[in-house]
Amino acid sequence: MRLGFILKEMFEGIRGNLSMVISIVLVTFISLTFVAVAALLQIQIANLKDFWFERAQVAIYLCNDFAPEEQCPAGGITQSQQNAIAGQLKSPALASYIESYDFESQDEAFSRLSSESGGLGAAQFLSPEQLNATYWVNLANPEKSELIVEAFTDQVGVADVQDQRAYFDPIIGLLNAGTIGASAAATIMLVSAALLTATTIRLSAFSRRKEIAIMRLVGAPSSSIQLPFILEGVVAAIVGACIALGVTALAIDSLAAEALGIDAYAVSFVQVSDVFSVAPLVIGLGGILAFLASSISTFRHVRI
Repeated sequence: MRLGFILKEMFEGIRGNLSMVISIVLVTFISLTFVAVAALLQIQIANLKDFWFERAQVAIYLCNDFAPEEQCPAGGITQSQQNAIAGQLKSPALASYIESYDFESQDEAFSRLSSESGGLGAAQFLSPEQLNATYWVNLANPEKSELIVEAFTDQVGVADVQDQRAYFDPIIGLLNAGTIGASAAATIMLVSAALLTATTIRLSAFSRRKEIAIMRLVGAPSSSIQLPFILEGVVAAIVGACIALGVTALAIDSLAAEALGIDAYAVSFVQVSDVFSVAPLVIGLGGILAFLASSISTFRHVRI
């Protein structure tokens, strides 16, 4: 099988059906862009979990004299109750789950609130006595945070226990929904790309049916007849995949940080390097899809 002959036939096919090949490139570009976005969203979810979940804490808010009765029926926490909570945090039963913990008094909570709000907002209407003293618990394994929550939820003197990971659940859910949407759009567009590829290659083979007939008469193997047509579809799909990756990388590099008003490289957002990591998936999927569509569409034209 001569490589030069096959490449010559491939380029002749592309030149003769240039408008249709461009259509394959564009449809493949759009469909594989959705594939890249779906893959990058999954990387973003993993990044968020790694970046934020490791930093998430469990906050144990202690009762004060202003706490609602349903939370603290006995009123403010006593010293003995606080000692019991501190003792439980140090207990062997929880030692393997707790990496460290810090106590924040009411005065410290007020100072932090004032500092974060610049002395405005809720801080100007509150006094330290109205805030909760808090134990901030750093977890050895953030996935086990529910055990800490359960251990202290019904503890006497505890007003509330909050797992900060819960704040990120809506964000994770939104990203998962985006992944599902991008995947659904990608599936529809990939089917369209496959059908367009099959139609284009079939038309190319039909327009060159006399050449194919002559090649079959002189005993050319089926593979040498079929391969140029397959390569037409594969090359068009790979070009579309490369454009999809380039546009995605450009969007991440030049638009993400500006749109969010922050430095995307300083936090846990996807980066251009992540686009390169999904490139084999995007290019491979496009190439395989085009290979199958082209093979099936030209099979009956090259049978001897």
